[in-house]
Amino acid sequence: MAVDSGEVSTNPGSLPYRTVGEWVVRSGRAYSNPFADVAVIGTFTAPSGAQVRVPGFYDGDGMWRVRFNPGEEGHWRYNIHSNPADLELAAEAEVEVTPRSTRGFLKATPGRTWGFEYENGEPAFLFGDTTYNLFGMAYCGTDVRPFLERRARQGFNLLRVRLPVSHFHPPEGYSDWQTRRTWPWGGSEQAPLFDRFNLDYFAVVDRVVRAANELGLGLEMIMEGWGFEFPFNNRGIFVPEWEELWMRYLIARYDAFASTYFWTPLNEYEFYPNGDWNYKPVADRWAMRVARWIKSESAHGHVLSMHNGPTMPPFAERFALDPDAVDAIMFQTWGTVGEHDAWLAAGIEDRIDESLGGWRGAAVFAEWGYERNPDFELKIPGHLHCDPEHTRRGAWRGAFRGLGIIHGWENSWGPWQVLDRDQAGMPYLLHLRHFLTEVVPFHQLRPAPQLHPDGEFAPGHQPMVMSTQDHDVVAAYLPVGGTLTLPRLPDGEYASRWYDPRTGELRPTETVATEATYSAPEGGDAHPWDWALVLSREGGGAS
Repeated sequence: MAVDSGEVSTNPGSLPYRTVGEWVVRSGRAYSNPFADVAVIGTFTAPSGAQVRVPGFYDGDGMWRVRFNPGEEGHWRYNIHSNPADLELAAEAEVEVTPRSTRGFLKATPGRTWGFEYENGEPAFLFGDTTYNLFGMAYCGTDVRPFLERRARQGFNLLRVRLPVSHFHPPEGYSDWQTRRTWPWGGSEQAPLFDRFNLDYFAVVDRVVRAANELGLGLEMIMEGWGFEFPFNNRGIFVPEWEELWMRYLIARYDAFASTYFWTPLNEYEFYPNGDWNYKPVADRWAMRVARWIKSESAHGHVLSMHNGPTMPPFAERFALDPDAVDAIMFQTWGTVGEHDAWLAAGIEDRIDESLGGWRGAAVFAEWGYERNPDFELKIPGHLHCDPEHTRRGAWRGAFRGLGIIHGWENSWGPWQVLDRDQAGMPYLLHLRHFLTEVVPFHQLRPAPQLHPDGEFAPGHQPMVMSTQDHDVVAAYLPVGGTLTLPRLPDGEYASRWYDPRTGELRPTETVATEATYSAPEGGDAHPWDWALVLSREGGGAS
């Protein structure tokens, strides 16, 4: 597959399939506010006759840009015009879209391949990191490209990033890296001008988005930050008209990039409208309305996701009025995080089952805490006991519910900035990724509750089982080791192996009959070791 270039082809006469083209128009007219007083629109007509309408954006010095990424090969026509009409902001021509081998955009495919595939049909195991303030760090002078390159080498394919960057997270999370204001609008927090945008800031965001595009990294583009912070906690000031102008500008600048995997309107959307972090039905109505609006403006059809705070009621109930408005849930639940039980991360799979029960869209296990760096001052008390064991077990619990995973570390999560080294729990996630993408065929596995062992288990101790449809491959996760008895499997002999989530070691064992009890290797004392068991029938697909 071709690697996407981070560069943008300007005013091209030809353009490779699924590549960003950019068309520039200029006007000498003196608009009092070119961000708000004129709208530039590009209409692209495909060889099939389908028309795609793309908003343009103002980028300073009398210049507007229209970015488009064609999804068909062949002969296209385009027309650029403005409202109100400005003859200088008009263009009409043709562009030839040439063949190119690429996986294309990420798409939500509920019920298939863990909910996501690329346009070429390649299944996607979403494996991500939370780097909320990445754009702000870059704007304050940090070279973030080495960090992006390391994540790409490690096999990450998704980063959660905020477009508006906050300098503070309560109770004490002032950003150590901040050397300049990251306010993306005009004016200031004290005197905001929501009909203007900080072009210096967006020039930096462009560079980071292009780097991600080049490296094959996807971005969850969070359009509004935490709802407890200004202006998202004051909808009497940040009115719907300003929200629409803001979101349209973001879509115009970044919708054309293949690296835009998700548009997420608001981080922990239940904060809408007043910054109160409790479940509110009005937030659901806002979520469905704004999701539909974004889809009407987002010509490239990227996945529309909602990120939750409160986990109940179930999302199938929340969005029952318009279940197709939201494509995916970026699901957050942390499991146990107390001094004596954080290591177990218990309860995650139960809450996934409860909250996503009946949900017919896709989902990602997008947040289960942020691994604490004990060398740092404790700024976020909720992170205190989120240790590497919490990182590891939480990841396996989410993955064994058939979900891609996104974690986060204090080194890069928000207030801190240590981008050149990883924390202790990172190898554990890399071992999980290896297991799912190289040891077992993740995209063929589904949770198999019918294979769960009977009996009573202490909280967080019950094994979880996944299986291919024909049971050629069966995988089980034992959060505290111990013994697992599986019911009778289809006829045939199975090879069994233990996978060590701490080391990535795969231990071959004897060939076993179709019904057996397995005892995991012991160890760990007060925190018994977790293990994964792989059963594969002759020719069953496990490597």
